[in-house]
Amino acid sequence: MGRDKAFLEIDGVPLWQRQLQVLRELKPNEIFLAGPRRAEWVGACDEIVADVRDDAGPLAGLVAAMRRCRTPLLIALAIDLPRMTADYLCQLVQACPGEIGLVPAREDRLEPLAAVYPMGSLAFAEELLFTPRPSLQEFGRRCLAQRLLQARPIPPHEESLFLNLNTPADFALAASVSTR
Repeated sequence: MGRDKAFLEIDGVPLWQRQLQVLRELKPNEIFLAGPRRAEWVGACDEIVADVRDDAGPLAGLVAAMRRCRTPLLIALAIDLPRMTADYLCQLVQACPGEIGLVPAREDRLEPLAAVYPMGSLAFAEELLFTPRPSLQEFGRRCLAQRLLQARPIPPHEESLFLNLNTPADFALAASVSTR
């Protein structure tokens, strides 16, 4: 992308603020921002948790948040999914059977950064974190195999919620249509 995605603006609002608002609509017990400490984030949420490793991608942030979480389930939401809604995330939480999490999936690909994770999956996440190639896809597959997670198929009418901003073209597409 060429710059920190958290500060990209859609409809004049930085992505990090948009995602916090989505999470606030769920009225969770706590909200954590995982990643490097930014001056803009101080006071915006309950706690900023540093990634467990600097070179492990989003799995390092997920592990940091899971280590801090005090509830049986943790909702993970990536900064770069600007079309994700509180309603969708609420449906995920409500569909969780007990303390089993839920991860959206299409074909053989998981959407692990708009998912609900059980605290029982933390050990798998920590184990993968210190492998040569930490992968959220592998983490999700292991959790599915151990029945800690269930996959929720993404129907065509929900595909747009998973527009991920990885390139300037993705950002232009997201910015061209109001997401709220």
